[in-house]
Amino acid sequence: ILDQWFESEPLKATLATDAVIGAMVSPHTPGSGYVLLHHVMGELEGRKGAWGYVAGGMGALSQAIARAATAQGAHIFTEKVVCQVLLGRNGQVQGVALQDGTEVRTKLVLSNASPQITFLELTPQEQLPKDFVQRIRQVDTCSPVTKINVAVDRLPSFLAAPNTCDGQPLPHHQCSIHLNCESTHLLHQAFTEATHGHPSSRPMIELCIPSALDPGLAPQGCHVVSLFTQYTPSVLVGGQPWDEQARNAYADTVFDCIEAYAPGFKASVIGRDILTPPDLERIFGLPSGNIFHGGMSLDQLYFARPAPSYSGYRSPVPGLYLCGSGAHPGGGVMGAAGRNAAQVALEDFRDL
Repeated sequence: ILDQWFESEPLKATLATDAVIGAMVSPHTPGSGYVLLHHVMGELEGRKGAWGYVAGGMGALSQAIARAATAQGAHIFTEKVVCQVLLGRNGQVQGVALQDGTEVRTKLVLSNASPQITFLELTPQEQLPKDFVQRIRQVDTCSPVTKINVAVDRLPSFLAAPNTCDGQPLPHHQCSIHLNCESTHLLHQAFTEATHGHPSSRPMIELCIPSALDPGLAPQGCHVVSLFTQYTPSVLVGGQPWDEQARNAYADTVFDCIEAYAPGFKASVIGRDILTPPDLERIFGLPSGNIFHGGMSLDQLYFARPAPSYSGYRSPVPGLYLCGSGAHPGGGVMGAAGRNAAQVALEDFRDL
């Protein structure tokens, strides 16, 4: 698709990063074009295909939704671990059980956890069709993503566009900066290394500086840098663990690459947080670290997400709905899965 429209290899490769983001695929992998489409569909404030930063950080989005809900009478409880979905003798949802022993009784349960957690860990297996369980077990969740959050004491100054004397953010600081993508061959090479169990020696890096637009995220003069990097395998060659040494070795590789584009970057770093695929799974419940709760490949989209015949947010358990990234139409912080699931649940609730 990119070859049909563009001639510039750096431009094609930069656009191709959105075709592989969050996926263990190469730009040459058939079907990767859909992932590119998924990232440019929709609009922001009337601008088609545009993305934006959330003022106050991504957590502010959850807080805004929470305020809207509580204003309508919702009660929100956090840090309450759900350990089981409770079912009646007829298989109908009766509520959820919390880890502290509390039971919350309800006729409807909406889960934005992954399909794997929702149906393989929280729901009694005997209440689910065997073919459905098998399908959920087979969902491809392979993820190449390592996220690195960085605190710096000054803006990166790139050789291609040096900073001004006053140190104020320039237009490119307020955008998404893509590194190590001068050609699709480089991306394919990085992908190939990861398929053999090795972190990419020249990883794909998407660098964002949200504090360039939202100064409240960092002290004056300082900034936060978000690094979305690929490719890192979930399991290293030989079954080696992603221990502290492996994490730091990969982060050092990433920082060396950035240093080549922006000399002085490494000296500006005052803190970093490294989240490999196992970390993303452990901390955020992302299966294999997959940001979409499952690959956005053509065999796992539309009517097949999360499983054939169950793309309409209802599950095999009456009263249990899936509303997260593992549901149609997938991830991307678009809110479509949640909105659609809520409408289906409300429709059913009127008949209860």
